[in-house]
Amino acid sequence: MIYLLDTHAFIWAALETARLSRNVKEIISDRNNEIFVSTVTFWEITLKASIKKLTFDKIDIKDFPKYAREMGFTIIDMKETETITFHELPLKEDHKDPFDRMLIWQAITYDMVLISKDNLLKQYAENGLKLLW
Repeated sequence: MIYLLDTHAFIWAALETARLSRNVKEIISDRNNEIFVSTVTFWEITLKASIKKLTFDKIDIKDFPKYAREMGFTIIDMKETETITFHELPLKEDHKDPFDRMLIWQAITYDMVLISKDNLLKQYAENGLKLLW
């Protein structure tokens, strides 16, 4: 299977594996699965760190791409395909987070399962999102 990690799922996989569900741990450790991390995630991490919404005392956030590669994850960019069609993802009234929406659209566009604990994302199932926690 092909999976895309939501930002919190990636951070937890890299730094706090105890916060991951048993199911997610099994998926990540199964080498038959392809696990992707989007550059959108790195953008979200650095933006939220710059405004102190996220803090990382013992690591340099510039090391997150290295952590992803060391864990065997594939890093993907946001390509013109997703950016030019992003307007097709309906805006949900109670969910407007632009980073989540970009990750949702990447997962839908490339038929990936999004790994996220965020229950608000379930409302995008009607738009083709496959979600797992």
